[in-house]
Amino acid sequence: MRIISPFLKRVVYPALSAAGVFRRASAPGLAIVTYHGVIPSGYQPIDVSLDGNLLSAESLRCQLRRLKTHYNVVSPEDVLGWRRGGKLPERAVLITCDDGLLNCLTDMLPVLQEEKVGCLFFVTGASARESRTILWYEELFLLLLHAPDGPLEVSDAGTVIRGVLASGEQRRKLWRDSVKRLLLLDAVGRGSFLEAFRDHVGIVMLPDLGDHSSVSCRRYGMMTRPEVRQLAAAGMSIGAHTMSHLVLSQMPADAAYAEIIQSRTRLEAALERPVWAFAYPFGDPQSVTADVMRMPRKAGFEAAFLNHGGGLGSGLPGFALPRIHVSSEMSLAELEAHVSGFYARLKRHARRDVLSVEMMQDAAQ
Repeated sequence: MRIISPFLKRVVYPALSAAGVFRRASAPGLAIVTYHGVIPSGYQPIDVSLDGNLLSAESLRCQLRRLKTHYNVVSPEDVLGWRRGGKLPERAVLITCDDGLLNCLTDMLPVLQEEKVGCLFFVTGASARESRTILWYEELFLLLLHAPDGPLEVSDAGTVIRGVLASGEQRRKLWRDSVKRLLLLDAVGRGSFLEAFRDHVGIVMLPDLGDHSSVSCRRYGMMTRPEVRQLAAAGMSIGAHTMSHLVLSQMPADAAYAEIIQSRTRLEAALERPVWAFAYPFGDPQSVTADVMRMPRKAGFEAAFLNHGGGLGSGLPGFALPRIHVSSEMSLAELEAHVSGFYARLKRHARRDVLSVEMMQDAAQ
């Protein structure tokens, strides 16, 4: 699969999409697409590791139009009705968006309104507050990016990060390693470490979040309570995404459950309406175990969403709903390959072929 992937993306997918194969061969069910925001106008992407999850407004518009033309884009309320026993149209597609960056309101909402598409926005408990914050792992990336060249060693909250800062790749590698270490801390410990990091490199705050209309604030700042209320008033649905975006599987069970239920109660108090949907942070198999999947139901949610898998024809467990993660590099044809279920079927066939070869090799030994 890895060897032929570029050929699939550049040749096979466009040809099948243009011929209408994807939509004609799509299976029944529900496909759920997830975004992470829109690049604000005037912002220059820094690095694919940092900005690769954000689309341009025009790319989002083109994707929504493709989905509306060939599939049935449904609203979050339609999906809630389905979870309560109702039905969805054939080839149904739900649009979701994670994290709650300010550009969801300033740059993504206008596109959704123009295209008359509803979206289920998953925000953290930080967006139930009046003050603006930044995603901790994005702040860490910016700190490492702007730190001076040379050896680096920061120690706080029982965690030590050391390395040499020179090339961009060295900084990216240290960022990836540091994220893994900081994921083991709770929100208080992680905040303490980031404060120590800022003091060590002599940076007060990156970026400046004071001007909500600035490009940097729209790119990195998370929505505040009034802004989430404004998004909901515009007809969008709001779901919970924990309090502080941690890997739930690496936390003690009581702390993980607190992250989940407190995000619901805080958002419901801020919005003055029920919050029925939950999205697991990161949402991959390593961060969402069977024990974690039981927590959203206990916390009173009616559905919970992963961040992998997905496509028409996929299984739809109510508290492990698969989603198609869209990056800035995903083309229209590749998106349709995922939404139609073609990619998932191809992956299953490839896995069976690999297993068959392995069985034959075992038998021959």
